[in-house]
Amino acid sequence: VIRAKAVSAKEVDSGNDIYGNPIKRIQYEIKQIKMFKGPDQDIEFIYTAPSTAVCGRLLDTGGKKEYLIAGKSEGNGKMHITLCDLVSTWDSLTPTQKKSLNQRYQMGCECKISRCLSIPCFVSSSDECLWTDWAMEKNNVDGRQAKHYACIKRSDGSCAWYRGMAPPKQEFLDIEEP
Repeated sequence: VIRAKAVSAKEVDSGNDIYGNPIKRIQYEIKQIKMFKGPDQDIEFIYTAPSTAVCGRLLDTGGKKEYLIAGKSEGNGKMHITLCDLVSTWDSLTPTQKKSLNQRYQMGCECKISRCLSIPCFVSSSDECLWTDWAMEKNNVDGRQAKHYACIKRSDGSCAWYRGMAPPKQEFLDIEEP
């Protein structure tokens, strides 16, 4: 999981498929700003399929747009992303999400987040947090819980949603710390 800017892109060969045809990938050269979770070395390149039709992710190059990217790292400065991986512009994250990347999300690594797809739904053990954005907000995967809460392990070993920061008032948006 990194914060990064894509500075350039080029199409590269990535071996051959089972029929001997070349596999093309887009290689993004990136400038890593921060590593939240991953190998000890910086990520230099991100690889993805050449189009969204084959699950590729398109990134804006030029080094102006910052992204939060969660993908699969090879541990050698290379990372792979698909449409199924989390790729969000940094500016689209809430202050709570940004703060939780540094402080709170790691407190929930032993917790399980269970999806509630329709009401009623229940947790089956104390180490679960019930994620209800989909059921309560008309199939929204980026709802109130995703934006403003973190599932953390409490001192008694149970897991619960923690809301550490209220959404900022509009007049403070431009001075909020990242």
